[in-house]
Amino acid sequence: MRYPYTPSSMLRADAIGISFGDRRVFADLSLSIGPGHRIGLLGENGAGKSTLLGILAGELEPDAGRVERPEATSLLRQEVRADPDAPLAAIIENELGELRRLERELEAAGEALAGEDPDAADRYATLLARAEAAELWTLDARRDEVLDGLGVGHLSLDRPVAEVSGGQRSRVALAALLLARPDALLLDEPTNHLDDAAVAFLATRLRQWGGPVLFASHDRAFLDEVATGLVDIDPAASEGVTRYGGGYSDYLAAKEAERARWEARFAEERDEEARLEVVVTTTASSMRLTRSRPDNEKFGWYLKGQGRERQVARRIRNASVRLDELRDSRVGEPPPSLSFVGIPAGSHVLDGDEPLVTLEDARVEGRLALDGLELAPDARLLVTGPNGAGKSTLLGVLAGRIAPDAGRVHRRKGLRIAALEQDVRWSDPSCTPRELYDRALGERRAAELPLAGLGLLAERDLDRPVGRLSIGQQRRTALALIVARPPHVFLLDEPTNHLSLSLATELEEALGAYPGAVVVASHDRWLRRRWEGPELSLVAA
Repeated sequence: MRYPYTPSSMLRADAIGISFGDRRVFADLSLSIGPGHRIGLLGENGAGKSTLLGILAGELEPDAGRVERPEATSLLRQEVRADPDAPLAAIIENELGELRRLERELEAAGEALAGEDPDAADRYATLLARAEAAELWTLDARRDEVLDGLGVGHLSLDRPVAEVSGGQRSRVALAALLLARPDALLLDEPTNHLDDAAVAFLATRLRQWGGPVLFASHDRAFLDEVATGLVDIDPAASEGVTRYGGGYSDYLAAKEAERARWEARFAEERDEEARLEVVVTTTASSMRLTRSRPDNEKFGWYLKGQGRERQVARRIRNASVRLDELRDSRVGEPPPSLSFVGIPAGSHVLDGDEPLVTLEDARVEGRLALDGLELAPDARLLVTGPNGAGKSTLLGVLAGRIAPDAGRVHRRKGLRIAALEQDVRWSDPSCTPRELYDRALGERRAAELPLAGLGLLAERDLDRPVGRLSIGQQRRTALALIVARPPHVFLLDEPTNHLSLSLATELEEALGAYPGAVVVASHDRWLRRRWEGPELSLVAA
């Protein structure tokens, strides 16, 4: 690590742009991050967050613009690139190259002290100061501490990379970056595969980081805990990004204020447009009525009439010019927020308060063991637990997709259940979202509640094959099919995965008014901290 941090430690992008084929990812994007700043990177799915990180790391060359980065800039990718036959230790050693080189240089300089080189002592002193600043002597002990903190200390570093999970590889790669202490740190979804303890450990380390940090994350709690500011990749912004101070809570407050200003301006301009239309139409009508002269009027009427007509004409002309200007410059109507208010539940009415679904002694071998569960018609249930505890399995049992090996499941007659799965699969990937929507709802219902009006998919994506959409866009399509025709029981498996933060937040808020039972399985700390209903915590079977 270089001490102290200098202006060369700035991370900066000036007017950069990049396209892949005929698809422009972003253009004219500018961003600067100084030492001690930890910036969270936001943006809709496909906005180019991973691409921007790759450009800043020097792994991608932009089509336009300039990038300035510290000499030691490291990137944590979502998928670790490593030789599957190499030991895990190789992932760490690849990042520690500079420190290992310093170690060798210091050893060689120490040996040179016994020679006759007059500069040997100065060179050794310089290298020794660098080694002490980098805490070279405690490197192995710090390695074990970081691996333990990230939950992979139990893994033998001699194990081949191919023999451990992708999540474990990511944790080892993250440990390597923290040990190497680069001047600038770029992280792409660093909390993926981390449990609560590992996230807390990482947050503490990053808050102590001296250099610039830029990280893309869907973890809203992590953004709140770590970020000193946020940037939202926004194609409409003059510099390609919109910058916000503080963490995610501050971002939400700023976005709420932006929305309020947008709605107020839209309402004001709409009212002004209506007023001007009245002025133009009624004044013109009044002018036509006053043009007829009574037979007994004298010449004075003509002169006064001409003056009145000029005044009225001027008033109409001014109002027309203002109306045209307003129509050319007015803001668009704010898109509707996701809501279940006003949408009828299901296609059947289930009378009574008896449970919709009842589970008794449900067992799925090696995956789930649950003594009992009842879902009331208005139930709100959050299912939590570590990976492998059976959260997705429980949702599968409730939906009837998984048959338990033992126990009893009872569902009320006429019950409709729908699930927002983690991994969306389509029987015909060539179908478009519009075709799927029309087929699921019927032409009449689809016309009454158009897919575009839900605000879940961009107009350009409505007629693209779902198999060619991103994972996030496919989940949005699946969500649209549920939103438009809500079932009696709505199951959501990790609903914030692959959804933009804004949509995830809207969905969580909308669930409070859902016209039926809701069961959410999630490890999302932001969602869990704000959940106000019952919680079912599962343990590994």
